[in-house]
Amino acid sequence: MKKANLYIVCLLLGVAAFAGCSQGDRFRVEGRIIAAGGDTLYLEHRALAGVEVLDSVVLKEEGAFRFRQPAPANPEFYQLRLGNQSAAFAVDSAETLVVTADGGDLYGSFTVKDSPVNDQLRQVDRLVGRAATAINRLEKEHKAGVIDDLSFINGLDSALLDYKGEISKLILGNPGGAAAYYALFQKIHNFLIFDPYDRQDYPMFGAVATSWNRYYPDRERTRHLYEFTMNALKVRRQQEQQAALLEHAVPETGTGLPDIVLPAVSGEKTALSSLKGKIVLLDFTVYGADFSPKHNMDLNRIYERYRESGFEIYQVSFDSDEHFWKTAASNLPWITLRDPQSVNSRLLPMYNVREIPAAFIVNREGDVVARIDDYAQLENELQKLL
Repeated sequence: MKKANLYIVCLLLGVAAFAGCSQGDRFRVEGRIIAAGGDTLYLEHRALAGVEVLDSVVLKEEGAFRFRQPAPANPEFYQLRLGNQSAAFAVDSAETLVVTADGGDLYGSFTVKDSPVNDQLRQVDRLVGRAATAINRLEKEHKAGVIDDLSFINGLDSALLDYKGEISKLILGNPGGAAAYYALFQKIHNFLIFDPYDRQDYPMFGAVATSWNRYYPDRERTRHLYEFTMNALKVRRQQEQQAALLEHAVPETGTGLPDIVLPAVSGEKTALSSLKGKIVLLDFTVYGADFSPKHNMDLNRIYERYRESGFEIYQVSFDSDEHFWKTAASNLPWITLRDPQSVNSRLLPMYNVREIPAAFIVNREGDVVARIDDYAQLENELQKLL
């Protein structure tokens, strides 16, 4: 009898141990969503391949809910969704998260009790929202003509730098955490705020990828981040090689530098490559800027002096106002073109242009041989070739 009792006790203990292990391998999300009675609340996983529904419940008047799911092996991201409203949160262990929110403003009222990592996620959300608001205001002012193109570029840089300054502290404070990963992949207007191909932003990706590879090796999210980061490094190094050529202007035959084909005032397109055989000043400018009248007067003086020797100016404008550009460009004697992408032009990063005006001298073979940051040196550089 004693042996039988011992066997039963052992069996019960085994079942209890198994149940405890099973319970410990799951996380719970519970709480209350007010003002959402009768609505369906969804628990969803923000997976790499997209959002997937895990569970759902129709909320009663009091709004209480409870979900339970397998605990992730690394920090993972989930969201609660009501209709088209959603609020993200992170889970990094077999834990219980207690959530409260108002169904009328799920995102704005969403809180997770006593969860520092989710407090950080909300901090990231607030800072992204602040940056997005500033950028939207700049775009409206730019479109309405309240600010010019250069003011828009400067304002955009300032808004992004403010955001990155705050978020960088969070990322580097705990690069292996969920909030660091979450912050890396935030977007405004569907573009990543931290650009992995930018030399200044890349260290953030490198820090998080290294930490995740250390703490969560061989996980899907870790492998994706590592491959993403290494590919960005490869591309960035290729870009830096080209940027170095443009920056230091090392003469090289057949450099393969990007050609430019843009419409003139008449609408007819002219390619930069069509000017082989001439010494060309490739000039990037904005006619609506304060510097423009004097800038073009100085260029005209040089143009008149050297045009008979085979000198040409290929001037690209980034003015957003096409009518203003046409009016200003129609009386200029050299080739004047406009990039309709304005301040969003791919030519600016492609030619490593960070300030306007900027210019390059292209020799008769079509190779860039000098970068002109100080226009006072332009004539000296031209005389070396003419």
